[in-house]
Amino acid sequence: MQDKNKLSQLISGNADDTMKSITSKVQEGTRISDEDAMYLYEKASLSQVGVLANYVRESKHGDKTYFNRNFHMEPTNVCLYTCTFCSYSRLIKKREEGWEYSLDDMMDIVKGYDEKEVTEVHIVGGVLPQYDVAFYTDLFKAIKAHRPDLHIKALTPVEYHYIFKKAKMSYQEGMEAMKAAGLDSMPGGGAEIFHPEVRDQIAGGKCSGDQWLEIHRIWHGLGMRSNATMLYGHIEEYRHRVDHMRQLRELQDDTKGFQTFIPLKFRNKGNQLSHLEETVVVEDLKNYAIARIYLDNFDHVKAYWPMIGRETAQLSLSFGVDDLDGTIDDTTKIYTMAGSEEQNPALSTEQLVQMIKRVNRHPIERDTLYNVMTDFKDVEFESDKEFKGYLQLPVINN
Repeated sequence: MQDKNKLSQLISGNADDTMKSITSKVQEGTRISDEDAMYLYEKASLSQVGVLANYVRESKHGDKTYFNRNFHMEPTNVCLYTCTFCSYSRLIKKREEGWEYSLDDMMDIVKGYDEKEVTEVHIVGGVLPQYDVAFYTDLFKAIKAHRPDLHIKALTPVEYHYIFKKAKMSYQEGMEAMKAAGLDSMPGGGAEIFHPEVRDQIAGGKCSGDQWLEIHRIWHGLGMRSNATMLYGHIEEYRHRVDHMRQLRELQDDTKGFQTFIPLKFRNKGNQLSHLEETVVVEDLKNYAIARIYLDNFDHVKAYWPMIGRETAQLSLSFGVDDLDGTIDDTTKIYTMAGSEEQNPALSTEQLVQMIKRVNRHPIERDTLYNVMTDFKDVEFESDKEFKGYLQLPVINN
């Protein structure tokens, strides 16, 4: 649990005046500035930001660490856009290398989970003309008719911007139609980096940062919830990360509609930015920590374990992270195609629980809206009771 002594040591120790000021703000629950965030990126050590982020994390959640039982559906990886960081999509002229599911194909996937205790389906994919407003409203209605309790978390502003423009609908009209069809929440994808200096280079042609934020603003105005992401570790600078988080923090001040922030690590396999080195684990952990400190009005920070691997995900739980996403069930290719550690991303509930417990955190299965489904703190699995052999002790000669 919270170790105020470590904060006190930062204030009274060898830290400079800026670090002491930031520490005092965190201890008092006062918001840090953009300048403070830049200092943490450029000058603070990993251990310093870790202490601060863990204090915030445990102030909000104690040792609780959340996950859910979910699966992904990706209608297509063929896309009109040519984002330079993307390893997942295939251009229309190479569509034979990809897949394009029909509505029936996707319902077959949903029905394949009829006997499984999943609570969420996560739907994102490429952008193509046939995946339009009618396709997605029909899909959402069909899922709800078949399994009303399954939470639909679907599509990013990149997809919504395209399909609403094609249908000559306003964002307001479009999001109202999606809600009426059964959409329950929005994932955080497509945010990348908001600043046009970077966005125009890595994601030119698709919705702007302002448009991404506006679609989420409208969705929140309908009383609904969503997540937010930031793609880091490519051509952006620290100032671009801070600018990105500032815009999220400002929108959250206005709407209170974001649930979770998910930093997404750039992976360099099979895309136009393959010449760039990937960030190292120290940088990943530091980025999680600073996000947790800066985004004081976000309840949760999530580490997407298929992208960074299980061990780094475990480490992140001491650097501000309180959520590890879900069981996934090997249903996403977005990061595996970019060279992530997890090439077959699937964990059983038991595996996720054990992964959390091994780093002395308290595992809780949630639904998408963070209602507690099962508290696994004192749950014992059969494998916990199995005899695993005697522990071999060293021989000591007197």
